[in-house]
Amino acid sequence: MTSLRDQTVLVTGANRGMGREYVTQLLDRGVAKVYAAARDTGQLDTTDPRVVALALDVTDAQSVASAADAARDVSVLINNAGIVRGASVLDRDTSKLREELETNLFGPLALASAFADQIAAKGGTIVNVASVLAWLPIGASYGVSKAAVWSATDSMRLELNPRGVQVVGVYVGLVDTDMASSYSGSPKSNPADVVRQVLDGIEAGADEVLADDMTRNVRAEMNKPIRERSLS
Repeated sequence: MTSLRDQTVLVTGANRGMGREYVTQLLDRGVAKVYAAARDTGQLDTTDPRVVALALDVTDAQSVASAADAARDVSVLINNAGIVRGASVLDRDTSKLREELETNLFGPLALASAFADQIAAKGGTIVNVASVLAWLPIGASYGVSKAAVWSATDSMRLELNPRGVQVVGVYVGLVDTDMASSYSGSPKSNPADVVRQVLDGIEAGADEVLADDMTRNVRAEMNKPIRERSLS
């Protein structure tokens, strides 16, 4: 059980969408400080004195190292930053897939590695935001990157749980944010509802948060062949 009250939290991709919602709800839960991390810190709301803007490019090793040096009091890391390129996995040009892997997989791994020791010293938490598309073939290259996050999160949990670190994987379908604005035809979750479930999961000691009905249904059908899994 991890109470978020008085914790120091770092949220990546905090300048919009889900990241902004994480900052808002963390403040409501009484955290001591939130490092709101983004490439462009000019869009961050720092009117609350507990919010500290942190310039961070998760794909840049020096930027990650600088963030770790500046935020030595972090006890909870929320790896929220992500991109969608949606290229075919058969494209000869793999640049879009590589871009997704750099941000969606190697970014969270770099942050977790940089902060693991100090989070372990505080008995803290690492959250990796994945997707239901880790388990479905409809996300093309994006799904590949999120499937990798799923596997990496499970491996991270096995390595860090003995050190007292809670590792949470977050799985969700479409969320009503700018990232999903071009997608239609499927229901979109409210960002506030998703974030509430994630923060509840942290405080409940959960390993996974399945944040919508589609995700819960797909997770329950993982024993079925891929073509037989329900999307409803």
